[in-house]
Amino acid sequence: MKKELEHSFVAQLEKHQNIIHKVCRLYTNNQDAHNDLFQEITIQLWRAFPKFRGEAKFSTWMYRVALNTAITLYRKSKRSIQTNDIADFHFKIKADEYDDTEEEQLKLMYSAIKQLSDIEKALIFLYLEEKNYKEISETMGISEVNARVKMNRVKGKLKKILNP
Repeated sequence: MKKELEHSFVAQLEKHQNIIHKVCRLYTNNQDAHNDLFQEITIQLWRAFPKFRGEAKFSTWMYRVALNTAITLYRKSKRSIQTNDIADFHFKIKADEYDDTEEEQLKLMYSAIKQLSDIEKALIFLYLEEKNYKEISETMGISEVNARVKMNRVKGKLKKILNP
């Protein structure tokens, strides 16, 4: 029975691991933190997996666990002393033929998203994952109407951040 549970979990994790990577990218600033958060989310998913009843899609349940874990750890890290990794301060030599416009726009977007509250980050993440409002509301544990209202506010806030 335990082996079946383990095989089922590993299969689902492999199928949907990009969800975890995207959440990690949203809540971390470097590869070490990304790896740590990925590991912590995986542990929390494994601990909660025996209680997964299948009432929602596995991916929806996974989003919920991943976002809750990331938000909890993010809030804890806000209370600790912040340091910068020397690897974050690197120099790039830009080649003339390389157009980094799209990359720069993504960096600006992620920078803007990081200025949002934890809940707002989760909402915009699910929106960017092309989840409909019903899925967003199920994942976030709020009503569909509330999800729409909050999303409109978040979009307005992002516009202000990106176009001051």
